[in-house]
Amino acid sequence: MSPARTRLLAGAVVCAGTLLLAGCSGSSGTSSASKDSINYALPANFTPNWILPIGTAAHLNTNNISIANTLWEPLIAYDGSTGKIAWNKAGSIATAADFAADNKSVKITLGDRHWSDGKPITSKDVEFWFDLIKANKAQWAGYNPGKAPDNWTSFKAEDDTHFTITFDKAYNPQWMLANELNSINPLPQHVWDKGSPKATWTYLNNAAKNIGGYATNPLWKTISGPYQVKSFSTAGKVVLTANKKYDGGEKPGIPTVNLLPFTTADAEKNALRSGTVDYGYIEATDLDQKDSFTARGYEVKPWSGWAITYMPYNFNNPAMGAVFKQLYARQAVQRSIDQTTLAKAVFNGTAVPGYGPIPQAQTSDFVSPTQKDNPYPFSTSAAKSLLTSHGWAEQGGVMTCTDSAKCGEGVAKGTKFEMTVLSQSGSTVTDNMMSAIQSSLAKTGIKFSIKTAPVNSVLSQTPQCTAGQSICKWQLSFFGTAGSWYFNAFPTGDSLFQTKGGSNFGNYSNTAVDKLITASTTSSSNQAVQEYSAALAKDLPVIWLPEPDYQISVMKKGLGGFSQDSLANFHPAQWKWTS
Repeated sequence: MSPARTRLLAGAVVCAGTLLLAGCSGSSGTSSASKDSINYALPANFTPNWILPIGTAAHLNTNNISIANTLWEPLIAYDGSTGKIAWNKAGSIATAADFAADNKSVKITLGDRHWSDGKPITSKDVEFWFDLIKANKAQWAGYNPGKAPDNWTSFKAEDDTHFTITFDKAYNPQWMLANELNSINPLPQHVWDKGSPKATWTYLNNAAKNIGGYATNPLWKTISGPYQVKSFSTAGKVVLTANKKYDGGEKPGIPTVNLLPFTTADAEKNALRSGTVDYGYIEATDLDQKDSFTARGYEVKPWSGWAITYMPYNFNNPAMGAVFKQLYARQAVQRSIDQTTLAKAVFNGTAVPGYGPIPQAQTSDFVSPTQKDNPYPFSTSAAKSLLTSHGWAEQGGVMTCTDSAKCGEGVAKGTKFEMTVLSQSGSTVTDNMMSAIQSSLAKTGIKFSIKTAPVNSVLSQTPQCTAGQSICKWQLSFFGTAGSWYFNAFPTGDSLFQTKGGSNFGNYSNTAVDKLITASTTSSSNQAVQEYSAALAKDLPVIWLPEPDYQISVMKKGLGGFSQDSLANFHPAQWKWTS
């Protein structure tokens, strides 16, 4: 549902992986020896900057989502916080979701819950969210045409704790629950309503732009979650305190949570060494220092992510788009990527090869045998043969099209197989991976140039585009140091690979794949999603790359009571000092 460390539009992340500017040297905070507080290290350069539990494209990073859900609990918290990806009812407002026999509607039951001002949480608060999204869907980062809220045809409140949402057709209940209904956040209608959905949207978004007012504006005081904001710095430090009026199922175990921003991973690492961080991280390249952290009273625990990692091609690039549209060319590129060696040597074993659109770091029923078996194993000699058999010859060390009839439609004679990636900066792991890819592609005769920029700049410079636009000069994009896209529980590809999908950056389009994606969201069988998995493992809409752990967590011994959420969210209410 998003790029790493943030969600791309979906999910998404824009924002997947967006490295937003942070501002902390790593020395802020003191040790939480009293066990009444905890210091949690936010990812380097990922500054929280949005409190509203409705994401917009510029603010949808993972930290924002996690903080918002801690203040305003989701209707259905579908996450991996309990050790498996499932409905976490303890952290949800709803207690039941009963689908009709024809799968064309669902009846939701709310728990006996209250806002922090004592008012009951009712169906009206859910309908308030529903109407707000319906009227402003184009500005909502979770919107993809044809999906929610387009496919929700009506909302009917039966009483204060029961309502029914009707769909435009039958849907896979698993997909609907995990990928659409999970996006609903009941909102305090009696406090936030400004008379119309349009006026309310403008009012809330304008208020949310004032980060300095998050701790003082009465608007943000009426909450349903286990924590409230005590302070929220524009530099990124956030202090949460337990909500004493919380009546849900996830009672906060630690009274004060300090979320600490860092400008660099090295600054965060220094804070770990000094003991001022209780729950932090190291990079894969630092695993050889594991013993130095365990000697300081920490445990080192990899945090596995429900994600895929890839480099999108720009199929509309005026120089190389025609080449990218040739399947044999994409096969040659993929066969030049030694994922097994990258996972071991570059990621120190904290990544697994990924051969398609379904996450492979965890066992699931969604991955097809075709994707598991890797249809394009590493072989630069086989890659070179693919090109020579299609009219390419090596000239000056670079493959050049010498027979346009064989090279494919739109590929002119004399075209050189030269491509440039705009890659996320600031990560030694990413830099090392790009260098290794550059070397192996060179053996095939493909020239691969590397440019770098902060990840938010990468995302802004590599958008969906048409060939005639000046912004369409980008060829390849990489924003996935910690994974390019974090899915909701059901790993559908509607945002990423469906024609005109909201996060289909390279404008990939395949009508057969579109049909498979639609089938995966409507069929109650996993066969459809497995067929989708197989199709994209073969068709290569992007360059598939190793899927890394979200992070290598370093936690003070005695911190427990929770599982690290593979959907890349954090859940402060679950943290407990057990010793």
